Amino acid sequence: MTLLTVNSGSTSVKLGLYEPGPAGTPLRLGGEQHTGHDLDPSAVLRALAERLRPAPEAIAHRIVHGGTRFVRPTRIDAEVITAIGELSPLAPLHNPQALRWVAAARDLWGIGTPQVAVFDTAFFAHLPRVASEYALPARIGVERGVRRYGFHGLAHESMWRKWCALYPELPQGGRLITLQLGGGCSIAAIDRGRPLDTSMGFSPLEGLVMATRTGDLDAAIVPYLERELALTGDQVIELLNNTSGLAGVSGTQASPSALLSDPSPASRFAVELYCYRIRKYLGAYMAVLGGCDGIV
Repeated sequence: MTLLTVNSGSTSVKLGLYEPGPAGTPLRLGGEQHTGHDLDPSAVLRALAERLRPAPEAIAHRIVHGGTRFVRPTRIDAEVITAIGELSPLAPLHNPQALRWVAAARDLWGIGTPQVAVFDTAFFAHLPRVASEYALPARIGVERGVRRYGFHGLAHESMWRKWCALYPELPQGGRLITLQLGGGCSIAAIDRGRPLDTSMGFSPLEGLVMATRTGDLDAAIVPYLERELALTGDQVIELLNNTSGLAGVSGTQASPSALLSDPSPASRFAVELYCYRIRKYLGAYMAVLGGCDGIV
C-alpha cells in the first residue's frame, strides 16, 4: 500500500509518500514542502499526481482540532467532514485549511481512495484534570466544552517516541519537555509517555509567542480592544491570530532566525519576548514534572 500524508499547517503543507517497510515500519519514499498564505491545494496535489505512479492507495490528513469527539485516527466521510468544520471556530487558521486539502484530494483521486483524519488534539485528550480545566464554573466551562485541548500532539508524540529510541535506559522516556517551534509554537510536559500539561489550550492561540499569534493574553484585553478599536470580538481574535506575535511586535514577516540578524530595536525585542516566554514555560514544566531528564 502506498500512503500519502498531508500535514497542512497555518502557513505551509508537508506532503509525504510511504509504503510498508520491514516489520511494518513505514518506509518513506519521498516528500515535499510548500509554504505561503495563498497555497492552492488543488494545484499542489495535481502537480504531485503528475509525478506519482501509481496513485496513492490511502491518504492521511493531519487535522489540528478534534475536540472531545475525535481521540483516535478516523476514516473521513461526510459526517466527519461536517464535524471537523463545526470545530473550525476553535482552530480558525487550521481546520478550514485542512478541509480544503481533503476536498482537493477527493476531487483528484475520488471517493474510492480512503482518507483518514489524524488529530493533533488526540495526544492530549487525557490530560490531568488540573491541567485540562480552567477555573470556571462547570456550567460555562467543561459543560460547554471549554477546556484545554492542546495541539501539535502528533509532533510532541513523535518527539517523545524518538527520544525513547535514543535513551532506552529511561523508563518510557522518563520526564521529558518537548517544544514544537514553527509558525505555531507549543511546549509539553510528558512523564513516561503521559502528557501532564501543554501550552496551547482551548485554541491554538494560547501559550508561547508565535509567528502571528500572541500566545498568553489577559482575557480582559479582548473586550477592551473591542471598545477602543470599535471592532467585534471575532475581529479582535482575528487580529490576535493573524497580525500579532513576532510579526506584530517586529513589524515584519521575518522568521525567528531572520529576526536574530536584524539589528532594529523592534526585531530585537520580538526575539527577546519569544525566548523569554519559552524560558518561562520551561521552568514551569520542570516544576510540573518534578525534574527533567531531557528537552527536545
